[in-house]
Amino acid sequence: MQIRESLAELSSEPLHASLTAASMESMNLLNNIAGAYPSAVSFAAGRPYEGFFDTDQLFTYLKVFTGYLRDTRGMTEQQIARTLFQYGDTKGVINELIARHLAVDEGVDADPGAIVVTVGFQEALFLVLRALRADDRDTLLAPSPTYVGLTGAAQLTDLPVLPVPSGDGGLDLDELVRLLRTARHAGRRVRACYVTPDFANPVGVSMSVPDRHRLLEIAAAEGLLLLEDNPYGIFHRTPDRRPPTLKSLDPHGRVVYLGSFAKSGVAGARVGFAVADQPMPDGTLLADQLSKIKSMLTVNTSPVAQAVIGGKLIAHDYSLVAANTAETAVYRANLGQVLTGLGARLGTVPGVSWNEPDGGFFVVVTVPFTVDDPFLEHTARTHGVLFTPMHHFYGDGTVSRQLRLSISTLTPDRIEEGLDRLAAAVTDRIAADRASGVAVPTGAAS
Repeated sequence: MQIRESLAELSSEPLHASLTAASMESMNLLNNIAGAYPSAVSFAAGRPYEGFFDTDQLFTYLKVFTGYLRDTRGMTEQQIARTLFQYGDTKGVINELIARHLAVDEGVDADPGAIVVTVGFQEALFLVLRALRADDRDTLLAPSPTYVGLTGAAQLTDLPVLPVPSGDGGLDLDELVRLLRTARHAGRRVRACYVTPDFANPVGVSMSVPDRHRLLEIAAAEGLLLLEDNPYGIFHRTPDRRPPTLKSLDPHGRVVYLGSFAKSGVAGARVGFAVADQPMPDGTLLADQLSKIKSMLTVNTSPVAQAVIGGKLIAHDYSLVAANTAETAVYRANLGQVLTGLGARLGTVPGVSWNEPDGGFFVVVTVPFTVDDPFLEHTARTHGVLFTPMHHFYGDGTVSRQLRLSISTLTPDRIEEGLDRLAAAVTDRIAADRASGVAVPTGAAS
C-alpha cells in the first residue's frame, strides 16, 4: 500500500466565517499564556473555588439520586440502571428537581416540561440563538462589553449582535430602547436581548431592582424576549440582600432563563438548562423546539452527569444557596481582600481605579495605558501574574485600558502575592511610559 506524502489541504473552499473572528482566539490565547507560565499567579480564570473538592461527593450524590429514583419515583433496579446507563430523554431526567430548586432559591414557578437540560450553559445559549435566527433580518442585543461565550455562540449561529452600552448599573436602558427602535426602523428583526443582571461577566456589575422592573416593562411593551444568564447571583456579599431574578419578576413570559451548575454545582458535570416556557403557534412550548435542535446536536445530556447534579440538589433540599455556604464565604473574603489590596497598593497611583461589586467573581481595574495581549504576555513573563485584558469582551477590535481580575480560585496568600506582582507590573509600565515621554491619561477609560 502506498502512503501519501502529504494530506489534502482545505484551502480551496472557505470555512465558516466565525473561525476567523477574534473572539474565537480568546480562550486559546489565554490558555496558551497560562500554560507557558505555570508558576504565574492567575487572576484570569473565572472558575469555581477548588478547596472543597472531594471525589467522595460524586459517589454520594449518585447514591442519593438512585435512592430518589427508587423511593420517590418508585423505579425498579432495572429501571434505575436503564436511566443511568442508557440514552435519556432529550429534555432531561432531572427537570423536576431543577424546577424545585428554582422555586426554593429563586422564587420561580417553572413547569418541568418547559425545562431543557443541556450540556452546560453554553449549549442552552446556542439552542436558543439557533432557534431564534430565522433569516438575515434577525439580530440580537447584548451589553458591551459582554461574555465571550455569547459573542461566539452568536457568530456560530450567524446572528449579528448590536452592542448596548453598559455602565455601573448594567445596561443603559434608554440606549437599549433607542437601538431597538432604530434597528427595527432599518428593517432588522431584534429577536432578543441577552442580559446578566447579577455580577455580569466581565464587568461584575448588577442591575438595580427598579431597573429590572423597567427592563421587563420595556420587553413587554416592545415585544422583546430577554435571555437571562444567572451563574453568579447566589454569590452575593450579603446573601439576604440578593435581588430577585428577572424570571421571578416576569409577569408576561418575556424571559428565557438560562441556568448553569458550573459555578454552584459541579463544573465537571457540564450540566446547564433553559427554562423556555414561551408558547408557540402550534401549541408547543419554546422548550419543545429547543429539544428538537438538541436531538440533532448532543442527542441528550449525560444522565450520569445529571444524576450527580440531581443528587446534590436533593442532598441540600434543592437549595444551591445552602449547598454553597462555604464557597460563598470564600468568594466574599476573596473579593474583600482584593478590593482592600488594590487600595493599599494602587490607591494613590494617578489614572488607576477599579469598581467594587457586591459579589460574584470579577473586578475591573482601569489603568492609564492600553491593556493588550502583548502586555499580558509581558506581565506573565516578567512579573508572574495573569489577568484578562478587557478588549476580549468587546469582539470588535476595541482598544481598552482595563483588565479583569477573577477572585474565585485563589487562596489568601496567593492573592497577596498576585496583587504585589500586579502592582509592580502596573507601576513599572507607568514609569516606563513617563520615561519615554508617553502622555499618561488620568481620566476614565474609553
